Amino acid sequence: MEVYRDIHGDSGVSAFEVGDDSIIVRFTKGGMYLYNYSKTGTYHVNNMIRLARTGNGLNGYINLNAKHTYARKIA
Repeated sequence: MEVYRDIHGDSGVSAFEVGDDSIIVRFTKGGMYLYNYSKTGTYHVNNMIRLARTGNGLNGYINLNAKHTYARKIA
């Protein structure tokens, strides 16, 4: 997994891993979730990947747009 840069130091995301059609997000309070094209949607997954690589806004985006659309909880 790649460490989430969190440029403002206030995110609930600690790491992420990008797949061909998905992103896995590890949260600072525990839990890893898989978001993929088929469950979360291509638009949202691509936005999440962009925010993850930027290091800003991913946690807020998930809370507003994808909180309950994860494909599965990993841990």
